[in-house]
Amino acid sequence: MNILFICKYNKFRSRIAEAYFKKINKNKNFKVKSAGLIQDRPISKFQQKVAKELGINISGKPKGLSTKLLMWQNMIIIVADDVPKTIFNNEAYRKKTIVWKLPDVLKDNKKQTIKLIKLIMKKVDKLISKELK
Repeated sequence: MNILFICKYNKFRSRIAEAYFKKINKNKNFKVKSAGLIQDRPISKFQQKVAKELGINISGKPKGLSTKLLMWQNMIIIVADDVPKTIFNNEAYRKKTIVWKLPDVLKDNKKQTIKLIKLIMKKVDKLISKELK
């Protein structure tokens, strides 16, 4: 199964979900990638540092959504409250779509950033233990 995590810019929320999933997933039949609706500037050094403190590496450039990624996926998980599910109603891409309505955080707010990372980690844990069994 191929899982695609999507948020608005692929700068934080979807990147955290992808990196954490890869870190804890033991089932090699599950592959994950992440992308943003809009390709943007790199993630802030502050958010990279906070994520690293929690054991998650989100370095690298944001990836934009592409037809190739949409055709690759078997499941889309929208990791955002600012990405409408209806964008993915195209017959070619319509497989399973899950929405985690997660707000973005102010890029320099450590408390909010940690809270959001832990919430994403909890949702990924639940996904692996319940949805993917």
